[in-house]
Formats: sequence, structure tokens, C-alpha cells
Amino acid sequence: MTIELYYWPTPNGHKITIFLEEAGLDYQIFPINIQAGDQFKPDFLKIAPNNRMPAIIDRAPTDGGTPISIFESGAILQYLAEKTGKFIPTDLRQRKAVMEWLFWQVGGLGPMAGQNHHFVQYAPEKIPYAIERYVKETARLYGVLDRQLADKDYLAGEYSIADMACYPWITGYAKQQQNLADFPHLHRWFDRIGDREAVKRAYAIELPTQH
Repeated sequence: MTIELYYWPTPNGHKITIFLEEAGLDYQIFPINIQAGDQFKPDFLKIAPNNRMPAIIDRAPTDGGTPISIFESGAILQYLAEKTGKFIPTDLRQRKAVMEWLFWQVGGLGPMAGQNHHFVQYAPEKIPYAIERYVKETARLYGVLDRQLADKDYLAGEYSIADMACYPWITGYAKQQQNLADFPHLHRWFDRIGDREAVKRAYAIELPTQH
């Protein structure tokens, strides 16, 4: 087994299963039930010191050395893309564009949509200011994606880890109080990604301990 994936079916978890399915890599899932607090267990913290999943262990790194552990979903995507030579361009300018959009997701779309989820869905007290702030910021970020996709099929030209990073954060658009009809280019891209067989397989994964 080449890749050990420490995973729970959240947007950040789905990023990695999408890549693994797209690349056809051999992997085994180790569920990290974040509802049960598995992310705080000492063994997991050894590979994910920020107590967040996903994380991976590569048992067969390309340098032939000892196994490598990686935490942070963006770093995992970059590592796996470089390991396989897939879904990341070799051309300097195209690669630059992919990394821009990967970092944009990690630094912007994910955190803002995550705060949206928290204040709209889970906060014990409904705080109108917080809800309005994060719903509006999510809409702004959707608009950024929509403009980027106005004249292209994928975020950085060819299908890449940038698309894999962003797609799982758009699947919750209804819970984020967004209407994809307001973002036609994003909507077209969203449907295109969702139609990919590897993406369907990634979202069909069932865990025995999943609630």
C-alpha cells in the first residue's frame, strides 16, 4: 500500500480522495472521525500537529527513503502532483497559475466558506453580523471564480490540483446561501467537475464508522 490517507468526508478530505482517484494511486483510508475527536489522538498528532485532517503517509517516496508524512490539504495535493507528475504543469507560467489558485483556495475560499458554514449552520447563537459578513464574502469569492472561468474550462487552463482544491468547497453552495445561477461560468465548471468519474468515485466512498 503506497499511500495511507487519514481522512473524513469533509471538503478538505474530498480534495485528496479526488486526486487519488484521478491519478489511480494505490491508497488505504484510515478514518479520522472528527465528531468523535480522533484528530486529537497522539498517534494522529504525530503526523498532523495542527490536529486537522487530512494527512497522508507515503510509504514509497520517490527518493526511496523512509516514509514521508504530510499534513495540510494544499501541501498534500502539491506533493502528490509532484510525485506522480499529474495535474500540475511543467511549464513555468502554467504551473504558476495552478499554484496561485491552489493558494487562493487554501487562504481564502476554504476559510471563508468554513466560517460561513459555522455561523449559518452550527453556531449556538445566530449572529446576524457574522452571518452577513461571511455570506457576502463567500459570494465575492464565488464571483472571483466566475470571472476566472468566463473564458476557460478550468481555473488554470488544463484540469489541475487547483480545480480539485476548489470544487469540494462549492458543493455546499446551498448551505452557504449561494445560488449557482448567479454565477453561470462557475456553475458550468461545477457541473463539468462533478461529471468526472473519479470525482463521483471520491464522493461515493463510505466509511464504516461514518455517522
